[in-house]
Amino acid sequence: MPHKSAPPTTAAAKRKLTITLELKPDDDRKTITVSCTAKSTLAPTNPVVTSLYVADEENVVEMVPQIHGQFGFDGMEQEAPPSLKIIKFA
Repeated sequence: MPHKSAPPTTAAAKRKLTITLELKPDDDRKTITVSCTAKSTLAPTNPVVTSLYVADEENVVEMVPQIHGQFGFDGMEQEAPPSLKIIKFA
């Protein structure tokens, strides 16, 4: 069964759309140049949270609900979780 993730934004967060129309008539006032600009303010995204496991002095692994090589409910083999190699600077 596919995992349903939470929506990336809060439903009640306000969004804003500002449309600016600029009308510029020519000297004879027979032709009008119209310029339209749209600006939007989107809802902030929800934070993404994860947990990391320090495997050893050189590797950190993201803790995810799967085990590498184990078969999931969909019959597919689980992939290895993402890992980071720690590089030490002297």
